Amino acid sequence: MKYTTPLLEGKLIKRYKRFLADVLINGEEITVHTPNSGSMAGLLDDGNRVRISGPYGGTRKLKYTLEQIEVTRNDGETVWVGVNTMLPNKIVHEALLEKRLPGLEIYSQIKPEAKIADGSRIDFRLDHEALPTCWVEVKNVTLVQKDVYSKQSLNDGDIAAFPDAVTARGAKHLRELVNRAEQGDRTVMVYVIQRADGKCFSPAYAYDPTYCDTLKWAVENGVEVIPIQTEINRKGVTLTDRLAGPGMVLYPRV
Repeated sequence: MKYTTPLLEGKLIKRYKRFLADVLINGEEITVHTPNSGSMAGLLDDGNRVRISGPYGGTRKLKYTLEQIEVTRNDGETVWVGVNTMLPNKIVHEALLEKRLPGLEIYSQIKPEAKIADGSRIDFRLDHEALPTCWVEVKNVTLVQKDVYSKQSLNDGDIAAFPDAVTARGAKHLRELVNRAEQGDRTVMVYVIQRADGKCFSPAYAYDPTYCDTLKWAVENGVEVIPIQTEINRKGVTLTDRLAGPGMVLYPRV
């Protein structure tokens, strides 16, 4: 996924009201749209470098969008994190079209935002004349921890974890996927890891144990999990050659 305009670089002042952030760009303070409903835990230290896209025209009140934040890990290394939760669907859509998602290459029909139940949609419906329908839900991962049971364990270790806040909607999607799996369809959760230091994946028990228990139950009842790694830079967010497969998924202790 390539950005349509060059990203501008600056510093974070603060994030507030969930979808707003103030940033300093070339000495000017700008309020930007923050397309991320999570807590963005571990990313919001004042002074962190940021990258924003824009300016956008039309009727938009906020002309810029927060795309990336650079964080300093506990080991002193820095890493850029993609925080725009709108991008993972674009990344996965491109990967599906390019036949780059292992196990999903064979599907010939791709329908985004497909209705799965009354009042509910799933990110993708995949169809093939010789296969059951496949439902794919996509989530964005910005959290990396050493210990998935501790909110203090941030920007340490190499476990990419989801979610970073309570997500009743996410648990609802898992239940809907299980329902489809019980009807004979194929169901898949794709977790897009938007930072290079996440080497494996786990549910984040410290942030939403209900979601984590639901994910474990969903996997036991037919839902597949595919974590995928991305490369973050000023030009865009793309898949790497290292796609973390289901064998790399970690499940918390009982």
